[in-house]
Amino acid sequence: MIPATIDRLPRLRLGAMADAYLTHQHDAALSGLGFDERFSMLVDAEHLFRDNRALARRLKEAKLRMPQACLEDLDYSPRRNLDRALIRQLATCRWIAEHHNVLITGATGVGKTYLACALGQQACRHGHRAIYRRLPRLFEELTLAHADGSYTTLLARLARVDVLVLDDWGLASVTTVHRHDLLEVLDDRDGTRSTVITSQLPRERWHDYLGDPTVADAILDRLVHRAHPIALAGPSRRKEPGGPKKPTDE
Repeated sequence: MIPATIDRLPRLRLGAMADAYLTHQHDAALSGLGFDERFSMLVDAEHLFRDNRALARRLKEAKLRMPQACLEDLDYSPRRNLDRALIRQLATCRWIAEHHNVLITGATGVGKTYLACALGQQACRHGHRAIYRRLPRLFEELTLAHADGSYTTLLARLARVDVLVLDDWGLASVTTVHRHDLLEVLDDRDGTRSTVITSQLPRERWHDYLGDPTVADAILDRLVHRAHPIALAGPSRRKEPGGPKKPTDE
């Protein structure tokens, strides 16, 4: 009966359970366990496999610039001005459920992108979908979408994702079309999804960066309202002697 059972499990899309079942047959230490305990272990093996597969799929879709980034590896040196209590709160991902935003500012090299990617990875680990884009690249995608007729489809995709990470806010010049595209993206997400922004520009200069006062007011109203601001400080971690203490946190 055992070979027949093992043969049927993959047909039922229970391949991980079949592998665990085979392992149990060759592990003498498990022979003394009762049926309920062993069955529970088989179910756990299948559940873990499916969770890991779903996580891998979400991380692949996210295309994080630093896929290895994680909140557990953050450096809380006093000079970084990184609030450990706030990071613990963000790690719960409740901010995503409440549709809040995270605005990360600081000079080049202080770890803005790493922190944004770590938040994106944490979102994926909690079952949320995330997408990472550098803002200049997003502008390019939106321009191409206008040209090939996929603009509405792209907006719908960006509207559905739980966490949109926009890196390098303020690096690329903004045209009239860019401003209106950005407003469309953020308006679709306002109050229903979460957005993470990283920028070398302090928040008080974002209005000037966007240019048109009316559109800038509308964009910032959708970002700053219900947002968690994080202003990273300290020297560039790329320039520290011997590199950063934690190579991944840069």
